[in-house]
Amino acid sequence: MIVNSEQPFQIVYSIFSHEYLGLLFESFVVQLDEKDRLSLAYQNISYANAKEFDAGLDKRDYDLIKLMDSMQPEVVVKPYMKKGNLRPKEFLNKIFDPKTEDKKTQDLIFDNLEIKRSKILPLLIGKRLFEMGSDGNPTWKEIQVNPEAATVLFHFHKNPDNTHYWPTIKFKGQRLEWQYKHGYFICKDPAWLIVNDQLFHFEKGIDGKKLQAFLNKKFIVIEKRIEPGYYKGFMKNLITQFEVEAKGFEIKTEQGAPQALLAFSELAYNSSESIFDQESQIAGESRIVFELRFQYGDYDFGIQSEGGENSGNSVRLEEKNGTYTFYKTVRTTQVEKKYETILKKKNMVFVHGKFTLPKTQAFEWLGQNEEFLEENKIKILQKASPDGKTYHIGKAQISIEVNENIDWFDVKALIKFGVYLVPFSKLRRLLIQGKTEFELPNGEIAVIPASWFVNYSELFNFIEERSADELVLKKHHLAYARELQNGELIQLNLSLKLERLRNFDSIEEYEVPSTFQGSLRPYQHAGYNWLRFLNEYHFGGCLADDMGLGKTVQTLALLAHEKEENPGFASLLVMPTSLIYNWELEARKFTPELKVLVYSGTQRIKDPWKFRGYDVVLTSYGIVRLDIDILKDFYFNYVILDESQAIKNPGSNIAVAVNKLKCKRRLILTGTPVENGTMDLWSQMNFVNPGLLGNQNVFKKQFLLPIEKQNDKDKASRLHAMIKPFILRRLKSQVAQDLPEKVINVKYADMTAEQEKVYEEVKNYYREKIIGELDGAGRGSQQFTLLRGLTQLRQIANHPKLVREDYKGESGKLEQITYMLQETISEDHKVLVFSQFVRHLNIIRAYLDENKIPYAYLDGATKDRQAQVEKFQNEENIKVFLISLKAGGVGLNLTKAEYVFLLDPWWNPAVEAQAIDRAHRIGQENKVIIYKFITKGSVEEKIMALQDRKLALAGELISNEESFMKSLDNEDIRTLLD
Repeated sequence: MIVNSEQPFQIVYSIFSHEYLGLLFESFVVQLDEKDRLSLAYQNISYANAKEFDAGLDKRDYDLIKLMDSMQPEVVVKPYMKKGNLRPKEFLNKIFDPKTEDKKTQDLIFDNLEIKRSKILPLLIGKRLFEMGSDGNPTWKEIQVNPEAATVLFHFHKNPDNTHYWPTIKFKGQRLEWQYKHGYFICKDPAWLIVNDQLFHFEKGIDGKKLQAFLNKKFIVIEKRIEPGYYKGFMKNLITQFEVEAKGFEIKTEQGAPQALLAFSELAYNSSESIFDQESQIAGESRIVFELRFQYGDYDFGIQSEGGENSGNSVRLEEKNGTYTFYKTVRTTQVEKKYETILKKKNMVFVHGKFTLPKTQAFEWLGQNEEFLEENKIKILQKASPDGKTYHIGKAQISIEVNENIDWFDVKALIKFGVYLVPFSKLRRLLIQGKTEFELPNGEIAVIPASWFVNYSELFNFIEERSADELVLKKHHLAYARELQNGELIQLNLSLKLERLRNFDSIEEYEVPSTFQGSLRPYQHAGYNWLRFLNEYHFGGCLADDMGLGKTVQTLALLAHEKEENPGFASLLVMPTSLIYNWELEARKFTPELKVLVYSGTQRIKDPWKFRGYDVVLTSYGIVRLDIDILKDFYFNYVILDESQAIKNPGSNIAVAVNKLKCKRRLILTGTPVENGTMDLWSQMNFVNPGLLGNQNVFKKQFLLPIEKQNDKDKASRLHAMIKPFILRRLKSQVAQDLPEKVINVKYADMTAEQEKVYEEVKNYYREKIIGELDGAGRGSQQFTLLRGLTQLRQIANHPKLVREDYKGESGKLEQITYMLQETISEDHKVLVFSQFVRHLNIIRAYLDENKIPYAYLDGATKDRQAQVEKFQNEENIKVFLISLKAGGVGLNLTKAEYVFLLDPWWNPAVEAQAIDRAHRIGQENKVIIYKFITKGSVEEKIMALQDRKLALAGELISNEESFMKSLDNEDIRTLLD
């Protein structure tokens, strides 16, 4: 029959017996008559068509329907059927036929069905349940589903010859007559009993197997010969879980509030125990296992676990001369759970009844929570250690006071474990060695807290022991000490004067020396103030401004001040060879009163005592490395390293050499303080402030490995705080408002010996050819020869390969250009590189290809001109644009460039300006810095000097090579070819 969902209906559930599978459930909808009674019109309902009757269903109905669908015989057997032609009914016939039966599959099916019944039955409370009639009528007999749970009392009567055992059931306080009533268990685990047309369930989820035998039996007799085993096993477990009435023996019940015990023991480092999730092990450190236990009288128990050995109450059995006494401990679950909650507030969460921490963290936790445990009446229980150790339990205290002295900080430290004072020197040695424990005078083992390793390991490495009672910290560790003070780890006492180092903003304004010729831009004056401040407090520093911001001029201002303060006291400037001439020119320009000595070249006099007559000595890294045994005997005022990344490898010969130099102050200049990794920083900072970051091994352990391998942000932050006062870095973008629209710098390069040899040969050839005829009649015939000669000399000044393809040597200018390109790229800037010689660009191009540096390129032969422009403008990884003068002088808009490199000087400054304006134009948000590369002592340098003089006289008249040639007189030509 079909039920009309538009008319009144009701959902019902029916029990029926399957010939093989036992008791199963089905769901039905039944039409109601005009009096809202169940009619004979019914229909099976499944999850597939349940939506049709949604108006009469709730969520539990949907859950029940779904579960009952899964009990259909064809669904139940499907997981056990192998591929074949058998149908579900045939499969059941086969596995239950005595001739072909499969007991293993039968058991699996029965277990599966029992689980489904255990899920269905609780959901039936409040629903209508029926037994199905033999004719398939789903509403044949209604079963009342009782919402209240029944209780079971087990009776054991010990007689002289045996023990009688039976259960009684109470429901709503009344004894239930359930035996010999044709009752049956619809589910045994847990028990659900149908008797007297009612469905009963039980408190404590009793197993129906314990009651099954008594459906048609008054009691069970336990014979005397098997009593001992029965009492120790079955009865003990039964008494643990249920109420038992005893006769002929005694059950003594203990109950009350437990004493909470936090027991701990040591777990060996290599233990294979894996009952809990373990944190990453501290190298070589064992762990402490905590266990929460509860003491009732003389006995204690672990945390209760579902179905485990610690679940529920506990029963002990004593037997004396055939007399049995059971001792039952009734555990107060709510109180035990309260202690678990209390400890959870302190981040102690038990898994399988246990919690583990590395030893140093475990004892720190115990010390920090000593009062908390006492307040909550949780007693610490130390289990016996295999090696007989007794650990000290209690608060460990450390107090460190750092006081300013003249040239260092005095350190006072107080360390206590309980009532015992521990010498700082002893603890410091242990902590530096990574040892975690030591013996106290009373024989107990004290464990150093984990946080001390985290918070103080760097400090303990930096502190120096000048005697047993004298601990000092160098003053350049001020920033680190301040960091510890901010974290309330130490007490720091400073003078008001030294307090000013806290912020760069608080540094006072210093006047630039009157002997300094020129003016400092605001950010440069701030840099000069910083250099003066470090000088005043005897610190070394790293001036790490972006390329082109004037590190040289700030340093020269400082050296001008030093001449006033320490006249006749020489400072040593060490740099790449290619920069020596630039420094010499800059010193002549800005500090003409400084006496400068260039200590370089094969003709140098190797006598450092000659330095006493000078203010500044300029030399190269190579010369320092060669002459270190001579130079290390002289005491300099300042030793200043320019492009100090040259010493980034602390094991290199040059790094070892410069650290042997003796001086009053140290300073380094670089645009790229870190090129490859954190060790670059250590090497340079260790030069300016020895010991600031500890020795190399300490630095690797404390900073390099945590920062580079573990991405430890806290360590990176601490390292930054330590070096912050000693590094001043301004990016071009940060000081853009202080820069003029265009900053033009000239970079001078020395020729290599091979380059100079080629240059002199060509110069002498043209000198003889041209100058000998200058006094003759007519200049016109010489102009072409002169232009050709000057062009060749200019090309050799760039690179002799432009004139001689077989040239195998190096070029001083190329070395300077490639060095500056690398620096610009490393600072993440974009640069335009102009040359009027395409072959020169090709040499630079070959260098970029060899070093796998991507670039854009444009000369007269380039067809995809706009594509190259867009590549440079839009692609972040393209930092370099090589452009020939003729192809790129006009019509380009390259506003992404921040630097312009002019590889060779041009006759016409207007053309030079056009090249610069490819970057410096409307739409450019960055200030543009221009570098002109000039080979020292070459025709390039002389052309520039002539240009300045001629332009001052002739204005814009000289616009190309021809007009420039016409402006030259005989003296000018001799000067160019001299």
